[in-house]
Amino acid sequence: MLVAGSRYRSVLSSAALRRALVLGFLVRVPIFAGGVVLTLHVVSALHRSYGAAGLVSAAATMAIAVSGPWRGRLLDRVGLRRVVLPSILVAAGCWSIAPFVGYWWLLTLAALAGLFVIPSFSIIRQAVIAAVPEGERRTAISLDAVAVELSFMVGPAAAVWAATTWPTAWVLFTIEMLGVAAGVLLWFANPVLHDEAAEPVDDEGVPVRSATAVTRSSWFRAGFLAVCLASAASTLVLGGTDLGIVAALRDFGSPGSIGWVLAVWGFGSLLGGLVYGGLKRSISAFWLLGGLAVVTAPMGWATNAVTLALLSFVAGLLCAPTITATVDQVSRVVPAAARGEAMGWHGSFMTAGSALGAPLAGLAVDRLGWGAGFVVVAVVGLGIATAGVLATTSRRRTASQRTRLTAS
Repeated sequence: MLVAGSRYRSVLSSAALRRALVLGFLVRVPIFAGGVVLTLHVVSALHRSYGAAGLVSAAATMAIAVSGPWRGRLLDRVGLRRVVLPSILVAAGCWSIAPFVGYWWLLTLAALAGLFVIPSFSIIRQAVIAAVPEGERRTAISLDAVAVELSFMVGPAAAVWAATTWPTAWVLFTIEMLGVAAGVLLWFANPVLHDEAAEPVDDEGVPVRSATAVTRSSWFRAGFLAVCLASAASTLVLGGTDLGIVAALRDFGSPGSIGWVLAVWGFGSLLGGLVYGGLKRSISAFWLLGGLAVVTAPMGWATNAVTLALLSFVAGLLCAPTITATVDQVSRVVPAAARGEAMGWHGSFMTAGSALGAPLAGLAVDRLGWGAGFVVVAVVGLGIATAGVLATTSRRRTASQRTRLTAS
């Protein structure tokens, strides 16, 4: 515990890191709040199924996945402000209309907004990585994961309370406009995204050599793609769990409990992230993913809101560590000058996982009941984790054999 405490004191001594963490919390609250209200709006106000709600989430997240790499590359080339400003304008236009139209128009506008979404997660993670030395990177990323969980605990709870008090259309509109305001805040803050001591940057914080010194083929390889696959599988599990919690509590007749149960889930993730950040050694993302899948499945056998909350707390303990492990591993296999694009790809895989997880769980809920929503995403996550562990082990054995042959 003393070692972990000293690690956190060391990284928190960085003013740039503290600013990035606070900024990340403020920017992400509307993101998490908007997701759960969007589901409630489709099911309650538009009277559609959970599968239809998952389809809207899938359309938006797939659009975000498509936009992630090229917007990340723009971050490397032209800087934060030139990327964020168009996103602010498009989001303001789309979300001022989408809450007040029918299902298919909502789906279309949500997808359009997703194409130009502010790459806030990529920006904040790059700012966190740039704020600390490499040896403290995993601890700093863990703190960012804690900030994410705090946002997740506050955003949905406040949003669900608002959605049960006022019409979901106006609640969704308000939350998305707060997201626009958060984008404006990010534009004004303009955090440093690259380590200036290791890499020269211009007045906009753009690496001087990034456009020519690093080619995509130098880092877009099997190791990078494997980590991205683990991140996609983890968010598939999390996206399905999110929708499963909403479905379960509505079936229990306790829709007002959605917010605090999600907060308990997030609190478990927060504690898990703190513990993982204080460890001396990293753990493979595939092992953490397997553990996450194993502890998620029992949520399908909850009997009421209290047991669901307890099981979600246990499942949450591995949420932040799994995501942290993937971010840390990506940052170490990609050169700093290409980190914006790499984080864009990483974010795209994560959003693609969410896009698959929500409708997959939604279809399972519609056909087999809410419990199936948890089980089906857990099975998929465990399968991918097992394949990843086996592939990694095989690759290490092959490398070890080649080393011994070379030595001989």
